[in-house]
Amino acid sequence: MNQQRKGIISAGNWVADTVKFIDVYPQKGNLTTITSVDVGLGGLAHNVLVDLASMKSGLPLYAGGCIGADDNGRRCLEACDRFGIDRTHVKILKDELTAYTDVMTEKGGARTFFHYRGANAHLDVDTVLSCQSPAKIFHLGYLLLLDSLDKEDPEYGIAAARALDGLQKMGYETSVDVVSEEGDRYRHVVLPCLKYTDYLIINEVEAENSLDIRLRKADGTIRFSDVEAAARKLLDLGVRKLVVIHFPEGGVAAAKDGRCCSAPSFSPDKSEIVSTVGAGDAFCAGALYAIHEGYSLEDLLDFASASARFNLFSTTSTGGAPTLETIQAYIQSRKNH
Repeated sequence: MNQQRKGIISAGNWVADTVKFIDVYPQKGNLTTITSVDVGLGGLAHNVLVDLASMKSGLPLYAGGCIGADDNGRRCLEACDRFGIDRTHVKILKDELTAYTDVMTEKGGARTFFHYRGANAHLDVDTVLSCQSPAKIFHLGYLLLLDSLDKEDPEYGIAAARALDGLQKMGYETSVDVVSEEGDRYRHVVLPCLKYTDYLIINEVEAENSLDIRLRKADGTIRFSDVEAAARKLLDLGVRKLVVIHFPEGGVAAAKDGRCCSAPSFSPDKSEIVSTVGAGDAFCAGALYAIHEGYSLEDLLDFASASARFNLFSTTSTGGAPTLETIQAYIQSRKNH
């Protein structure tokens, strides 16, 4: 059935982002100055879909999730229409606000998030399974930030696992991403979902918390071999096909059949980075496109890293999203050097 399917559906968080730039994050009770403000849309579903649509590859794209019947919700729908994304499965809730986040961004790109969950909290198993589309890959997230899917389930352990199992039975290949947060919920929410996940695309912090390990040393350094071992562990815990772990220094991809590779990132100099908001989703969008198109693991990591690189030059989550031609030309230029 999957051979007849085409395209990607992304369902999960839809968020209105207000990005506020500050010199330094203040101590509690103190004041800092906001130097500039940018307003845009964010969240996994929006970011991944807009990044994919911006590639202009012709790949069919579908949206799912919950928004409010408010101005921010209308902006989400307008974004789908503007980018040619099918929004049939975006559910509008009359009595809830669209989720929003205030993002405090310091010089150098460090970010702090203040989030109101809003309509995203109402995305449940039934809503996810109502997303009938001809897409090949169903990308769901962020786990840990979708209240109804993060609830306990008597049979599956967690509601999201029930949803993912149902999606696979519908013929989808499932992809999962999680949010970076402080706390000990990772193992409780993420691990039950792994055996119903074909592709797990996360960063090193999320991998650490899911496995209760430390990948970065006390001095902040990270070894690719340690990340590779973490990816293999996640495969052992149930991920069906592929684990991709990305971090500022590079990325690792490990497949169920034993293949594994790593690659340094295409990150620019820190002085060139405008903001890192949405960079992880840009990497994820690149990885999903590469998976859909059957790229090798090496080419997948290069493509995803290049996708993320262009995002770093924009203040908003998707403002720097490149075309497919731009990504391919950049990778070729790097190989020529």
